[in-house]
Amino acid sequence: MKRPTIADIAQRAGVSKGAVSYALNGRRGVSDATRQRIVAIARELGFNPSNAARALSGASARAVGMTLCRPAEILAVETFFMRLISGFEAELAARGFALTIQVVSTPADEIAVYRRWWGERRVDGVFVTDLRGDDVRIPVLRDLRLPAVVIGGPGDTGPISQVWSDDAPAITEVVRYLSTLGHRRIARVGGMPELLHTQTRTRAFEEVCATVGMESAVSVFSDYTGEGGSVTTRRLLTGDDRPTAIIYDNDVMAVAGLAVAQELGIGVPADLSIVAWDDSPLSSLVHPPLSALRRDIAEYGAHAARQLLATIAGDNVGHLRAGAAHLIPRGSTAPPPAGSR
Repeated sequence: MKRPTIADIAQRAGVSKGAVSYALNGRRGVSDATRQRIVAIARELGFNPSNAARALSGASARAVGMTLCRPAEILAVETFFMRLISGFEAELAARGFALTIQVVSTPADEIAVYRRWWGERRVDGVFVTDLRGDDVRIPVLRDLRLPAVVIGGPGDTGPISQVWSDDAPAITEVVRYLSTLGHRRIARVGGMPELLHTQTRTRAFEEVCATVGMESAVSVFSDYTGEGGSVTTRRLLTGDDRPTAIIYDNDVMAVAGLAVAQELGIGVPADLSIVAWDDSPLSSLVHPPLSALRRDIAEYGAHAARQLLATIAGDNVGHLRAGAAHLIPRGSTAPPPAGSR
C-alpha cells in the first residue's frame, strides 16, 4: 500500500531525486525532454507535483474519502448514506481520521477523483460504494495501490476487501410474505440496474416469484429519487395488469409511490400493498406506516471503517459478510382485494 514518492519517480526515470524536484517544480536544471518524461511518469504513478514536499515526508493525511455517483439531491433525502456515514464516523473520529465526500457524475469521474486524492496525499484510503459487474474502478485502485474497502458485493475485487450483506434472503422473505397474504401480481421498483446489488435482488426476486407461482412478477428500474419513484409507480398503476403489491429498493421511492397511489385513489393497503427497503424514520412517519426491510446500516458502516483502517495500517484484511435485512410488517401491507386473489 506504498504511496508514490519522488524516489519512485526518480528510480523509474533513472535520474536523481533532485532532478525530479527540479522538473516537478518548474525549476531550471533539467532538459525539456527529461522534464516531460518525469512529469509523464509522475502522472502515471498518480503523483501530484504540487505536493512534492509532503510526499517526501511520508506524512499521513489522517483522512479517508468516499465518492458518490448519485444525483446530488439524493443526499438530502436518502437516509441510507447518512446512517452509513454515521457508522464511519463512530470509528474514524475515535482514531483521529476525517472523512472527505465528493459527488460525481460517472465512474470515470470517480477514477479521476481517486487519482487526484492519492496523488495529492489528501486521503490514506477510500470507501467504494455501488459495486458494478466488471467494475472499471477496481483495477485502477489496485494499480494505484490505494487502500480501499468496497461496500457491497460479493464481486470480483481481487485483493481489495469487501463488506457486504446478502440481499437475496431478504427479497425471498418479503415475496413469500406477500404470497402468504394472497398476492399473485407483484412488482418491484429497483435501483440502477448496472449495480451489483440491484442485479442480486432482481435474480432473487425472479427466482422466488417462480417458486411461489406468482401470476405476474415484474422488475422495473429507477434512480432512487422520489421523482423517479413517482414516475415508475404511475406507469405500474395505470397499466393493463396492475400489481396488488410493490416492493421498492429504497424508502424514498416507496414514499413517493404511496403518494401516487393516494393521488390515483388507490387505497393502501386495501387495494395495494407497499414494502420499502432500508427502514428509516421516514417509513414510520407516513400514513399508513410502511412495511420495510430493516438492517443495521450504522453498524454496516462501522464494519467498513474498521476494515479500511486496518488496510491502511498494512494488515491483511479479508472480506466481511454483515447481517442481512429482515422484514418489519406495518400498516402498508394486507391481503389483496378479494376479486384479485
